[in-house]
Amino acid sequence: MLRYLSALLLTCVVALPAQATKIVVSIKPLQLITYDIAYGVSEPELLISANASPHTYALKPSDIKKIAAADLLVWFGPDLESFLTNAVKKSSNALELSASETLLLRAFEEQESHEEHGHESHGHEGHNHGMYDPHIWLGPEQARQVAQIIAERLSEVDPENAAIYAENYQNFSLNLEKTVNEIREQLAPVKGDGYYVFHDAYGYFEQYFGLNNLGHFTVSPDRKPGAKTLIHIRSELKKGKAKCVFAEPQFEPAVIQTVIRGSDVNSGTLDPLATDIVTKQGSYFTFLHSLADEYTRCLSAK
Repeated sequence: MLRYLSALLLTCVVALPAQATKIVVSIKPLQLITYDIAYGVSEPELLISANASPHTYALKPSDIKKIAAADLLVWFGPDLESFLTNAVKKSSNALELSASETLLLRAFEEQESHEEHGHESHGHEGHNHGMYDPHIWLGPEQARQVAQIIAERLSEVDPENAAIYAENYQNFSLNLEKTVNEIREQLAPVKGDGYYVFHDAYGYFEQYFGLNNLGHFTVSPDRKPGAKTLIHIRSELKKGKAKCVFAEPQFEPAVIQTVIRGSDVNSGTLDPLATDIVTKQGSYFTFLHSLADEYTRCLSAK
């Protein structure tokens, strides 16, 4: 028996892969994509907790250690994770997704005043127009591009497993196609129904699936909604132009409840950071389905 156990233990030890490539990812939605690409080789570590906002986060000493120890750090760029800007200057292992030539970004324009009047943002693909929407994980096409960028970089960092990363990317693409077809069919009945969101984060998703976003309370959650914006939204709600107003779990300003009070509009919650999604293979597609489910639920409610 002892000899058998010793042989079994030796087999297990031999079966273990060489030291896995250490991957650190800035935020959870990007971790979900990276997890599928690195599946079978490494499990990407999340830098900031899922219930923390990258808009307001500050690095801790333990974060600095994680970054220094990583073979690869995946982040969007300074427009989203500004807290990483100085840290990555000292690192040669960072993959800044926003710097990729192959990633199609949605540009949005802000009014010079911080009090946006309704939905004044317009989407464009390309890299030639002002500021860009960093919420790339909410766009199926951008997510596919991100997955390819990560697979290619991992193949450079860890060439021994390049074939696995390439196969994982192909599986990701196939699962993504299946998922978006299901979501497109699910959302078809509510495409024409208007709604407001808390902050301007969902443009990639909304444009891809043709949803009817009437506006947002704020461009960025670190800015308070302006008085003109609130008056405009409340007026539109009274006219019955919107069926739903979406809050977010990371930011639950009382101002939203104040604005919808007295109207017949439904309320919902969209989670752009996948807070409650368990990180495992296929979780990114679970995340997309969870967004579609909440749009459907709120816009279909009587």
